Amino acid sequence: MDALGSIVVSERADGTRYVVDGMHRKEACRLRGLRTIKAEIHYGLTQQQEATLFLIKNRESAKVSTLDQYRVGLTAGDELCVSVDRVLKAHNLGLGSSSTNSVGAVSAVLRITKQYGWEVLDRTLNVVEAAWGRDKESWDGVILGGVAMFLSRHGAEIDDGDLAKRMLKRGLAARWRSEALTRASNGGYNNSGTGSRESQCYQMVVECWNKGRTASKRIG
Repeated sequence: MDALGSIVVSERADGTRYVVDGMHRKEACRLRGLRTIKAEIHYGLTQQQEATLFLIKNRESAKVSTLDQYRVGLTAGDELCVSVDRVLKAHNLGLGSSSTNSVGAVSAVLRITKQYGWEVLDRTLNVVEAAWGRDKESWDGVILGGVAMFLSRHGAEIDDGDLAKRMLKRGLAARWRSEALTRASNGGYNNSGTGSRESQCYQMVVECWNKGRTASKRIG
């Protein structure tokens, strides 16, 4: 029994019990004919509080996907998740799969918002859509991260429309991603992670903005 661990249960006002965390362990017990399992029981929680409890129990666990945590975070009223949802809806975008109207780079979107703020996420989505349109390649996590890094550092000096035009002149989104990955890989094995790829994309944005400008008007 100890090997099974314990489950987390919410006993609601009507007397029903809801498994907040550990449904698979509960089902395993049922299939094996076991009638009892250790449980941590909470009483009188609202649905929002149940969602918050789920996040607390699973945020450090690899078994719950980032997308699932995001969805539960919305239910719990988590400020980060609510901010992301608001920005995405303003752009008529969903989160969870890569398509013309949905961003698959869940971790990137959450990280951008947490690190730079929802305003930078909003500007980033505007710039990439202005550059390449509503294509699933436009919402690539490496590109979003690189553009967001650029806007967070130099946004006050940037005309977003001009930036989008310059980015398009350099190539389509798929080419940008390919070049960023190649540049990161050429830096060596230890430089091939997500952060390095986004940094390379950031450098590419800087190069686009600076191209043809006098030294006094360049940034970076």
